Amino acid sequence: MSSALYRDCARLFMVGFPGPRIDDDFAALMKEGLFGAILFKRNVGTAQETAALCREIKSRAGRPFTLAVDQEGGRVARLRGAPFTTLPTLRELGLQGDLGVAERVGRLLAHELRAVGFDWNFAPVLDVDTNPANPVIGDRSFSRDPDEVGRLGVAMARGLEAGGVASCGKHFPGHGDTTTDSHLTLPRLPHDLERLHRVELVPFRAFAQAGLASLMTAHVLFDALDSQVPATMSPRVLQGLLRQEMGFDGVLVSDDLEMKAIAEHYSVEEAAVQGTLAGVDLFLVCHNADVQRNAIEALVRAVESGRVPRSRIEEAHRRLARLEARFTRGPEDRVATLGDTEHQALAAGLASGVSGKDPTEVMLASRPV
Repeated sequence: MSSALYRDCARLFMVGFPGPRIDDDFAALMKEGLFGAILFKRNVGTAQETAALCREIKSRAGRPFTLAVDQEGGRVARLRGAPFTTLPTLRELGLQGDLGVAERVGRLLAHELRAVGFDWNFAPVLDVDTNPANPVIGDRSFSRDPDEVGRLGVAMARGLEAGGVASCGKHFPGHGDTTTDSHLTLPRLPHDLERLHRVELVPFRAFAQAGLASLMTAHVLFDALDSQVPATMSPRVLQGLLRQEMGFDGVLVSDDLEMKAIAEHYSVEEAAVQGTLAGVDLFLVCHNADVQRNAIEALVRAVESGRVPRSRIEEAHRRLARLEARFTRGPEDRVATLGDTEHQALAAGLASGVSGKDPTEVMLASRPV
Protein backbone atom coordinates (compact mmCIF):
# COMPACT_ATOMS: atom_id res chain seq x y z
CA MET A 1 0.00 0.00 0.00
CA SER A 2 1.65 3.20 -1.18
CA SER A 3 2.14 5.79 1.55
CA ALA A 4 1.53 8.59 -0.96
CA LEU A 5 -1.73 7.01 -2.11
CA TYR A 6 -2.75 6.42 1.50
CA ARG A 7 -2.27 10.13 2.24
CA ASP A 8 -4.22 11.06 -0.88
CA CYS A 9 -7.15 8.90 0.23
CA ALA A 10 -6.93 9.92 3.89
CA ARG A 11 -7.41 13.52 2.78
CA LEU A 12 -11.00 12.58 1.86
CA PHE A 13 -11.81 11.96 5.54
CA MET A 14 -12.74 14.04 8.56
CA VAL A 15 -12.98 12.12 11.83
CA GLY A 16 -14.15 12.42 15.40
CA PHE A 17 -12.28 11.26 18.49
CA PRO A 18 -13.42 10.20 21.97
CA GLY A 19 -12.85 13.00 24.46
CA PRO A 20 -11.39 16.37 25.38
CA ARG A 21 -7.81 15.34 24.56
CA ILE A 22 -6.01 14.10 21.47
CA ASP A 23 -5.74 10.33 21.75
CA ASP A 24 -3.12 8.11 20.09
CA ASP A 25 -5.41 6.87 17.30
CA PHE A 26 -6.44 10.35 16.25
CA ALA A 27 -2.86 11.62 16.49
CA ALA A 28 -1.69 8.82 14.19
CA LEU A 29 -4.42 9.42 11.61
CA MET A 30 -3.75 13.14 11.72
CA LYS A 31 -0.13 12.47 10.74
CA GLU A 32 -1.28 10.19 7.94
CA GLY A 33 -3.12 12.87 6.01
CA LEU A 34 -6.63 13.52 7.33
CA PHE A 35 -8.30 16.67 6.03
CA GLY A 36 -9.59 17.57 9.47
CA ALA A 37 -11.66 16.72 12.54
CA ILE A 38 -15.20 17.28 13.74
CA LEU A 39 -15.71 18.09 17.41
CA PHE A 40 -18.76 17.11 19.47
CA LYS A 41 -20.07 17.78 22.96
CA ARG A 42 -17.74 15.06 24.23
CA ASN A 43 -14.73 17.08 23.04
CA VAL A 44 -15.56 20.61 24.13
CA GLY A 45 -15.59 22.30 27.52
CA THR A 46 -15.36 25.94 28.43
CA ALA A 47 -14.50 28.46 25.76
CA GLN A 48 -10.91 28.51 27.00
CA GLU A 49 -10.67 24.71 27.04
CA THR A 50 -12.17 24.41 23.57
CA ALA A 51 -9.84 27.05 22.15
CA ALA A 52 -6.85 25.32 23.76
CA LEU A 53 -7.84 21.97 22.19
CA CYS A 54 -8.31 23.54 18.75
CA ARG A 55 -4.91 25.25 19.02
CA GLU A 56 -3.25 22.00 20.08
CA ILE A 57 -4.78 20.04 17.20
CA LYS A 58 -3.72 22.60 14.61
CA SER A 59 -0.25 22.98 16.11
CA ARG A 60 0.35 19.23 16.18
CA ALA A 61 -0.90 18.84 12.62
CA GLY A 62 1.85 21.22 11.44
CA ARG A 63 -0.13 21.97 8.26
CA PRO A 64 -3.54 23.38 7.36
CA PHE A 65 -6.00 21.24 9.30
CA THR A 66 -9.72 21.98 9.18
CA LEU A 67 -11.87 21.87 12.31
CA ALA A 68 -15.65 21.56 12.04
CA VAL A 69 -18.61 21.54 14.40
CA ASP A 70 -22.43 21.43 14.34
CA GLN A 71 -23.56 24.82 15.68
CA GLU A 72 -27.03 25.38 14.28
CA GLY A 73 -28.75 27.12 17.17
CA GLY A 74 -31.55 25.67 19.26
CA ARG A 75 -31.07 22.07 20.36
CA VAL A 76 -28.12 21.38 18.05
CA ALA A 77 -25.34 23.52 19.47
CA ARG A 78 -22.12 21.95 20.73
CA LEU A 79 -20.82 25.19 22.25
CA ARG A 80 -23.12 26.22 25.10
CA GLY A 81 -23.15 28.53 28.07
CA ALA A 82 -21.50 31.88 28.64
CA PRO A 83 -19.66 33.45 26.92
CA PHE A 84 -21.31 31.73 23.90
CA THR A 85 -24.59 33.26 22.75
CA THR A 86 -27.72 31.18 23.24
CA LEU A 87 -29.65 31.28 19.98
CA PRO A 88 -33.21 30.20 19.23
CA THR A 89 -34.16 27.35 16.94
CA LEU A 90 -34.17 27.88 13.19
CA ARG A 91 -37.95 27.49 13.31
CA GLU A 92 -38.16 30.51 15.62
CA LEU A 93 -35.80 32.44 13.38
CA GLY A 94 -37.89 31.45 10.40
CA LEU A 95 -41.04 32.86 11.95
CA GLN A 96 -39.49 36.32 11.70
CA GLY A 97 -38.72 35.83 8.01
CA ASP A 98 -36.06 38.55 8.10
CA LEU A 99 -33.10 37.98 5.77
CA GLY A 100 -31.03 40.63 7.54
CA VAL A 101 -31.50 38.98 10.90
CA ALA A 102 -30.65 35.54 9.45
CA GLU A 103 -27.45 36.91 7.95
CA ARG A 104 -26.48 38.61 11.21
CA VAL A 105 -27.04 35.36 13.08
CA GLY A 106 -24.67 33.72 10.59
CA ARG A 107 -22.07 36.41 11.27
CA LEU A 108 -22.55 35.98 15.01
CA LEU A 109 -21.99 32.23 14.72
CA ALA A 110 -18.90 32.80 12.58
CA HIS A 111 -17.45 35.23 15.10
CA GLU A 112 -17.89 32.82 18.00
CA LEU A 113 -16.61 29.79 16.08
CA ARG A 114 -13.55 31.64 14.79
CA ALA A 115 -12.83 32.89 18.32
CA VAL A 116 -12.16 29.34 19.52
CA GLY A 117 -10.60 27.97 16.34
CA PHE A 118 -13.30 26.41 14.13
CA ASP A 119 -13.18 26.80 10.34
CA TRP A 120 -16.39 25.09 9.22
CA ASN A 121 -19.93 25.00 10.57
CA PHE A 122 -22.22 22.17 9.47
CA ALA A 123 -25.17 24.55 9.18
CA PRO A 124 -27.69 25.70 8.11
CA VAL A 125 -30.32 22.98 7.86
CA LEU A 126 -32.07 23.23 4.47
CA ASP A 127 -34.63 20.49 5.10
CA VAL A 128 -38.25 21.60 4.79
CA ASP A 129 -40.39 21.07 7.90
CA THR A 130 -43.28 19.27 6.17
CA ASN A 131 -43.75 16.33 8.54
CA PRO A 132 -44.79 17.00 12.17
CA ALA A 133 -43.88 13.39 12.98
CA ASN A 134 -40.27 13.80 11.84
CA PRO A 135 -38.13 12.72 14.82
CA VAL A 136 -34.86 14.39 13.80
CA ILE A 137 -35.55 17.64 11.88
CA GLY A 138 -38.62 19.49 13.16
CA ASP A 139 -37.61 22.79 14.76
CA ARG A 140 -34.15 22.54 13.18
CA SER A 141 -35.83 23.68 9.94
CA PHE A 142 -36.62 27.31 9.15
CA SER A 143 -40.08 26.70 7.74
CA ARG A 144 -42.71 24.53 6.07
CA ASP A 145 -42.33 26.83 3.06
CA PRO A 146 -39.49 25.62 0.81
CA ASP A 147 -38.86 29.09 -0.62
CA GLU A 148 -38.50 30.54 2.87
CA VAL A 149 -36.08 27.76 3.84
CA GLY A 150 -33.99 28.61 0.79
CA ARG A 151 -34.05 32.38 1.35
CA LEU A 152 -33.18 32.21 5.04
CA GLY A 153 -30.69 29.36 4.65
CA VAL A 154 -28.75 31.24 1.97
CA ALA A 155 -28.78 34.40 4.12
CA MET A 156 -27.42 32.59 7.19
CA ALA A 157 -24.79 30.83 5.10
CA ARG A 158 -23.68 34.13 3.58
CA GLY A 159 -23.33 35.55 7.06
CA LEU A 160 -21.20 32.61 8.15
CA GLU A 161 -18.93 32.88 5.13
CA ALA A 162 -18.63 36.67 5.40
CA GLY A 163 -17.41 36.03 8.94
CA GLY A 164 -14.73 33.61 7.74
CA VAL A 165 -16.38 30.25 8.46
CA ALA A 166 -17.44 27.79 5.75
CA SER A 167 -21.14 26.96 5.69
CA CYS A 168 -22.68 23.58 4.94
CA GLY A 169 -26.31 23.19 3.90
CA LYS A 170 -27.84 19.87 4.94
CA HIS A 171 -29.17 17.20 4.33
CA PHE A 172 -29.31 16.88 0.52
CA PRO A 173 -31.70 16.11 -1.12
CA GLY A 174 -33.99 16.54 1.89
CA HIS A 175 -34.61 14.85 5.25
CA GLY A 176 -37.58 16.96 6.34
CA ASP A 177 -40.43 14.63 5.40
CA THR A 178 -39.06 11.36 6.78
CA THR A 179 -40.77 9.56 9.65
CA THR A 180 -37.57 7.93 10.89
CA ASP A 181 -34.14 9.11 12.01
CA SER A 182 -31.16 8.12 9.83
CA HIS A 183 -29.04 7.88 12.98
CA LEU A 184 -31.13 4.82 13.84
CA THR A 185 -32.45 3.34 10.57
CA LEU A 186 -32.51 3.91 6.80
CA PRO A 187 -35.40 6.26 5.88
CA ARG A 188 -37.15 6.04 2.53
CA LEU A 189 -39.14 8.77 0.77
CA PRO A 190 -41.67 7.63 -1.86
CA HIS A 191 -42.39 11.09 -3.33
CA ASP A 192 -42.44 11.51 -7.10
CA LEU A 193 -40.12 13.86 -8.98
CA GLU A 194 -42.72 16.61 -9.27
CA ARG A 195 -43.10 16.74 -5.49
CA LEU A 196 -39.33 16.65 -4.89
CA HIS A 197 -38.73 19.55 -7.30
CA ARG A 198 -41.61 21.52 -5.79
CA VAL A 199 -40.65 21.01 -2.13
CA GLU A 200 -37.52 19.16 -0.99
CA LEU A 201 -35.11 20.38 -3.66
CA VAL A 202 -36.07 24.07 -3.65
CA PRO A 203 -33.74 25.22 -0.84
CA PHE A 204 -30.81 23.19 -2.17
CA ARG A 205 -31.22 24.67 -5.62
CA ALA A 206 -31.11 28.17 -4.08
CA PHE A 207 -28.00 27.22 -2.11
CA ALA A 208 -26.28 25.79 -5.18
CA GLN A 209 -27.07 28.89 -7.23
CA ALA A 210 -25.66 31.12 -4.47
CA GLY A 211 -22.24 29.47 -4.86
CA LEU A 212 -21.79 28.63 -1.16
CA ALA A 213 -19.08 26.43 0.27
CA SER A 214 -20.52 22.98 0.89
CA LEU A 215 -23.48 20.65 1.16
CA MET A 216 -23.99 17.51 3.27
CA THR A 217 -25.62 14.38 1.91
CA ALA A 218 -28.57 12.55 3.49
CA HIS A 219 -28.53 8.83 4.24
CA VAL A 220 -32.05 8.54 2.80
CA LEU A 221 -33.48 6.46 -0.06
CA PHE A 222 -35.42 8.56 -2.58
CA ASP A 223 -37.48 6.19 -4.71
CA ALA A 224 -37.94 8.64 -7.58
CA LEU A 225 -34.19 9.35 -7.78
CA ASP A 226 -32.52 6.05 -6.85
CA SER A 227 -34.43 3.32 -5.03
CA GLN A 228 -31.36 1.09 -4.63
CA VAL A 229 -28.93 3.10 -2.49
CA PRO A 230 -29.17 6.17 -0.22
CA ALA A 231 -28.30 9.59 -1.63
CA THR A 232 -24.80 9.48 -0.10
CA MET A 233 -23.93 6.55 -2.38
CA SER A 234 -25.91 7.48 -5.50
CA PRO A 235 -24.30 8.89 -8.68
CA ARG A 236 -27.77 9.72 -9.99
CA VAL A 237 -28.47 11.93 -6.99
CA LEU A 238 -25.05 13.52 -6.47
CA GLN A 239 -23.55 13.69 -9.96
CA GLY A 240 -26.68 13.75 -12.07
CA LEU A 241 -29.00 15.91 -10.00
CA LEU A 242 -26.74 18.04 -7.79
CA ARG A 243 -23.65 18.54 -9.93
CA GLN A 244 -25.02 18.48 -13.46
CA GLU A 245 -28.61 19.67 -13.16
CA MET A 246 -28.24 22.09 -10.23
CA GLY A 247 -24.67 23.13 -11.05
CA PHE A 248 -23.27 22.80 -7.53
CA ASP A 249 -19.47 22.87 -7.50
CA GLY A 250 -18.73 23.22 -3.80
CA VAL A 251 -17.51 20.52 -1.43
CA LEU A 252 -19.89 17.60 -0.95
CA VAL A 253 -19.50 16.04 2.50
CA SER A 254 -21.24 12.91 3.71
CA ASP A 255 -23.18 12.66 6.93
CA ASP A 256 -21.48 10.33 9.41
CA LEU A 257 -20.87 6.91 7.81
CA GLU A 258 -21.24 5.26 11.22
CA MET A 259 -24.94 6.19 11.43
CA LYS A 260 -27.16 3.11 11.36
CA ALA A 261 -28.73 4.12 8.04
CA ILE A 262 -25.38 3.14 6.53
CA ALA A 263 -23.71 0.84 9.05
CA GLU A 264 -26.65 -1.59 9.39
CA HIS A 265 -27.25 -1.92 5.63
CA TYR A 266 -23.81 -1.54 4.03
CA SER A 267 -20.27 -1.80 5.28
CA VAL A 268 -18.73 1.58 6.03
CA GLU A 269 -15.88 0.56 3.72
CA GLU A 270 -18.23 -0.05 0.80
CA ALA A 271 -20.13 3.15 1.54
CA ALA A 272 -16.86 5.12 1.32
CA VAL A 273 -15.97 3.54 -2.03
CA GLN A 274 -19.45 3.93 -3.53
CA GLY A 275 -19.74 7.42 -2.08
CA THR A 276 -16.49 8.47 -3.73
CA LEU A 277 -17.71 7.13 -7.07
CA ALA A 278 -21.01 8.96 -6.54
CA GLY A 279 -19.28 12.30 -6.01
CA VAL A 280 -18.67 12.75 -2.27
CA ASP A 281 -15.51 14.79 -1.65
CA LEU A 282 -15.18 14.28 2.12
CA PHE A 283 -16.45 11.57 4.46
CA LEU A 284 -17.36 12.00 8.10
CA VAL A 285 -16.50 8.98 10.25
CA CYS A 286 -17.13 10.26 13.71
CA HIS A 287 -16.53 7.63 16.36
CA ASN A 288 -14.45 4.47 15.98
CA ALA A 289 -10.77 4.65 15.03
CA ASP A 290 -10.74 1.13 13.56
CA VAL A 291 -13.70 1.98 11.34
CA GLN A 292 -11.99 5.20 10.27
CA ARG A 293 -8.81 3.40 9.28
CA ASN A 294 -10.68 0.56 7.55
CA ALA A 295 -12.63 3.06 5.45
CA ILE A 296 -9.45 4.81 4.32
CA GLU A 297 -7.76 1.50 3.49
CA ALA A 298 -10.82 0.35 1.51
CA LEU A 299 -10.62 3.49 -0.60
CA VAL A 300 -6.90 2.93 -1.17
CA ARG A 301 -7.57 -0.61 -2.38
CA ALA A 302 -10.34 0.63 -4.67
CA VAL A 303 -7.96 3.12 -6.29
CA GLU A 304 -5.20 0.51 -6.60
CA SER A 305 -7.60 -1.91 -8.30
CA GLY A 306 -8.86 0.74 -10.72
CA ARG A 307 -12.40 0.66 -9.35
CA VAL A 308 -12.09 4.29 -8.25
CA PRO A 309 -10.27 6.47 -10.80
CA ARG A 310 -7.45 8.63 -9.49
CA SER A 311 -9.14 11.51 -11.28
CA ARG A 312 -12.05 11.25 -8.81
CA ILE A 313 -9.60 11.61 -5.88
CA GLU A 314 -7.93 14.57 -7.60
CA GLU A 315 -11.30 16.22 -8.22
CA ALA A 316 -12.14 15.94 -4.51
CA HIS A 317 -8.71 17.35 -3.64
CA ARG A 318 -9.31 20.40 -5.82
CA ARG A 319 -12.58 21.22 -4.10
CA LEU A 320 -11.15 20.60 -0.63
CA ALA A 321 -8.12 22.74 -1.40
CA ARG A 322 -10.38 25.61 -2.44
CA LEU A 323 -12.35 25.43 0.81
CA GLU A 324 -9.17 25.07 2.84
CA ALA A 325 -7.50 28.08 1.20
CA ARG A 326 -10.49 30.28 1.91
CA PHE A 327 -11.48 29.21 5.42
CA THR A 328 -8.87 27.08 7.21
CA ARG A 329 -6.62 29.04 9.54
CA GLY A 330 -3.75 28.15 11.80
CA PRO A 331 -3.74 28.16 15.61
CA GLU A 332 -5.37 31.29 17.02
CA ASP A 333 -6.98 32.50 20.23
CA ARG A 334 -9.65 35.16 20.23
CA VAL A 335 -11.63 33.97 23.25
CA ALA A 336 -11.46 37.47 24.71
CA THR A 337 -13.77 38.70 21.94
CA LEU A 338 -16.64 36.43 23.06
CA GLY A 339 -19.59 37.72 25.06
CA ASP A 340 -20.12 40.75 22.83
CA THR A 341 -23.03 42.85 24.11
CA GLU A 342 -24.42 43.30 20.60
CA HIS A 343 -24.54 39.53 20.17
CA GLN A 344 -26.45 39.26 23.43
CA ALA A 345 -28.82 42.01 22.29
CA LEU A 346 -29.49 40.23 19.02
CA ALA A 347 -30.21 36.95 20.83
CA ALA A 348 -32.49 38.70 23.33
CA GLY A 349 -34.36 40.39 20.49
CA LEU A 350 -34.87 37.08 18.73
CA ALA A 351 -36.04 35.42 21.91
CA SER A 352 -38.68 38.10 22.48
CA GLY A 353 -39.81 38.15 18.84
CA VAL A 354 -38.38 41.58 17.99
CA SER A 355 -38.89 42.46 14.33
CA GLY A 356 -36.27 43.81 11.98
CA LYS A 357 -37.76 47.30 12.35
CA ASP A 358 -37.24 47.54 16.10
CA PRO A 359 -34.70 50.23 17.12
CA THR A 360 -32.47 47.56 18.67
CA GLU A 361 -32.37 45.70 15.38
CA VAL A 362 -31.68 48.90 13.47
CA MET A 363 -28.70 49.51 15.75
CA LEU A 364 -27.48 45.97 15.22
CA ALA A 365 -27.85 46.28 11.47
CA SER A 366 -25.57 49.28 11.44
CA ARG A 367 -22.56 47.30 12.63
CA PRO A 368 -21.31 43.85 11.59
CA VAL A 369 -21.41 41.25 14.35
